[in-house]
Amino acid sequence: MRKRTIRDIDVRGKRVLLRVDYNVQVDEAGVRDDYRLRESLPTIQALREGGARIAIISHRGRPQGRPEPAFSNAPVAAHLGGLLGIPVACAPECVGPDAAAAVDALRPGEVVLLENVRFHAEEEANDPTFAAELARLGDIYVDDAFGTAHRAHASIVGIPKHLPAVAGLLMEREVHYLGGVADAPERPFGLVLGGAKMSDKLLILEHLLSRTDVICVGGAMANTFLLAQGVRVEDSLVERDRVDVAREILDRAARQPGLNFVLPVDVVAAFGAGASSQVVTVPIDRVPSGWRILDIGPATVEAFSEALRPVKTAVWNGPMGLFEQSRFALGSLAMARVFALLEATTIVGGGETAAVLAQAGVSAHITHISTGGGASLEMLEGKTLPGVAALLDA
Repeated sequence: MRKRTIRDIDVRGKRVLLRVDYNVQVDEAGVRDDYRLRESLPTIQALREGGARIAIISHRGRPQGRPEPAFSNAPVAAHLGGLLGIPVACAPECVGPDAAAAVDALRPGEVVLLENVRFHAEEEANDPTFAAELARLGDIYVDDAFGTAHRAHASIVGIPKHLPAVAGLLMEREVHYLGGVADAPERPFGLVLGGAKMSDKLLILEHLLSRTDVICVGGAMANTFLLAQGVRVEDSLVERDRVDVAREILDRAARQPGLNFVLPVDVVAAFGAGASSQVVTVPIDRVPSGWRILDIGPATVEAFSEALRPVKTAVWNGPMGLFEQSRFALGSLAMARVFALLEATTIVGGGETAAVLAQAGVSAHITHISTGGGASLEMLEGKTLPGVAALLDA
């Protein structure tokens, strides 16, 4: 069901509470990765052009419900101001007289970032009194924080009980692409899954299996499927308590007409730890005793590429190996280039997968890169996210 967005409302002169996900890391030099900030800019600019007075709400880190200077939003406000080309102050609080004064001082088109909402334990507890305090700062609520849409917190689901609540442009785009895949993807539909654990993607497989035409599985999660097929994965990371589940999924996939379920045919394996470890690329049935699988090999990349070539929609979540180490990043980087060349609607979820795309230099060639890790997983699992459900229906 479509939700109302900022396109459906008049914000001129109104105090707009804009919930974003600026949960970013900060060091001595400032914000380390401003991707989430940049993704929020279209919504902020649209609200500014509409004459709104914008008070931004965000959390950062896990300050355990009390003020922690290390998690202040102040450096984020400074960086955001640089991106917008205007001064953006950080209010000393997110509720109370100081926050109200900061919001009341805004003129149309101006922006203030309220202090970290998680400095109050009431945020994560979804305290109704705290939500009402936040709501008193605005006339309209706009949610552009897809990355936290799966959290039933006060600034996500509490404020909409007091104010008209609509989606920002980023939230609209996330729901459009991820919701469309979860409900009825254009087919042929391809799904590429990686990462460490099969259990993290199990619900996605269960929800999408019957509507998927190609499934390619890499990363450490592939080891559990390989073990279920009787392949010796030696000392590789594997979920032994999930082998029976993997076998059941493989059996279901084999019974589904037209489904191509592709597992690695060759891998990059290592023996030992650190820079001195030995590394070889071998067929999947020739992993040496005591060695560990840490990446997919070139023949697997080719097999995945061939399987995905006819798809019209493709989703990728999870790297193909231990991409943080350059020796085991080649499979993930090669898949990024394969994905970017698909003549299809391409959707990527998860921060690690987005990092692979950026490292490969192909981010601009992907249709949609989700800003939400857990939220994107839950939407692909077919779940209704609390933050989305709280918004007004169109």
